[in-house]
Amino acid sequence: MKTSISQGDWKARAAAVLPAAGFGNFDPGVVIRGGKGSRVWDEDGNEFIDYLIGSGPMILGHGHPEVLEAVQEQLADGMTFFANNARGIELAEVLVEAVPCADQVRYVSTGGEADMYAMRLARAFTGRDKILKFEGGYHGMSGEALMSLSPSKLINFPQAVPDSAGIPESVRDNMLIAPFNDAEFVSSLIEEHADEIACVIVEPLQRLIPPAPGFLQALRDLTSKHGIVLVFDEVVTGFRFAYGGAQEYYGVTPDLCTLGKIIGGGFPLAAIAGKKEIMDHFDKSIAGADGFTFQIGTLSGNPVASVAGLKTLEILRRPGAYETIRKNGERLMAAYRTHLDGAGLAHQIVGEPFLFDVVFTDQPVKNYRDMFRNDADKAKILNRSLRAGGILKPDSKLYAHLALTEADLAQTEAALEAGARELAG
Repeated sequence: MKTSISQGDWKARAAAVLPAAGFGNFDPGVVIRGGKGSRVWDEDGNEFIDYLIGSGPMILGHGHPEVLEAVQEQLADGMTFFANNARGIELAEVLVEAVPCADQVRYVSTGGEADMYAMRLARAFTGRDKILKFEGGYHGMSGEALMSLSPSKLINFPQAVPDSAGIPESVRDNMLIAPFNDAEFVSSLIEEHADEIACVIVEPLQRLIPPAPGFLQALRDLTSKHGIVLVFDEVVTGFRFAYGGAQEYYGVTPDLCTLGKIIGGGFPLAAIAGKKEIMDHFDKSIAGADGFTFQIGTLSGNPVASVAGLKTLEILRRPGAYETIRKNGERLMAAYRTHLDGAGLAHQIVGEPFLFDVVFTDQPVKNYRDMFRNDADKAKILNRSLRAGGILKPDSKLYAHLALTEADLAQTEAALEAGARELAG
């Protein structure tokens, strides 16, 4: 898969036309030529086992033949219409059947849009303005979402810290920030501000950090008590941990959730899903002019993404799919433990078998501030060693997926052993 233009040449061309020489996503020094199954190749022909998987959507691997066939059939009938289409309606039916909180869905193109609209919808439904989110929680790129996502300055809760320039001060005034997994703090904060809070938005698994036993149920009880909308950001976890998402996996049902990544099968598609009485605010004939939440999008519900999502979800419904992904993840987690323990390195494996990574600390990791205990230098050395061993992964996570083979897992285990040896010196 070698091309006549080197990766170095592509990097130079990117630097001339792209801010920071990249798309703002993954390491701009990596220029991907293509992918097939569990593997990707860069523009120099280097081959990697892919644990980045497009930041999550490629749970079946790259170029799955059944998804390609469905997409090719649809392409002949049209790519987008800015109008209802049968494939988008079919996918909505599948989502409503699968997701516990979903009476109805509304499509957008990205998870960040879905989160933005979910917060706006909660404000419309409750008539309140404040949003409670958790420090370190990722909910896209809106002004509200970019409050205390990754603050380097740790200030007292519930004050918010903006993560980007260009956000008005007024946005900060309507945000309340809490530590993840601290139900007692959240309870006191909600009791103090109950009449002002429109929604609590939370990743059921915050980046990598699982919810403490009872934490999500505590959020459900508190929000129900005070008429606050509970929003699960399931852009990452939806259809990944279980067919019904993290709300099925953890057994707690929110009022609204956001979905993305997997539901588009590798194409741009996301959705807000939830209770009809809240979703009715997208319908002006029901909500009226004052309660109407305006939302349109050129590619929302386009049939190409819809058929890719439909086929992806069909494959995930097949017997053994989630069991295979779990087993792959559990094997990788065990390999991390075995080789890092063998090298005498203090560490925690944080996450679930479907999505996890190592944090170099001897202390439990329960919230964003605990992540500051991570020995970042060790993490960089290990990730660099894994890259040299043919493993492509994000800096701080690893996605298990369905396309992994025995050869992939064995190569990854060998790369982890080599990385642990390098760390041990």
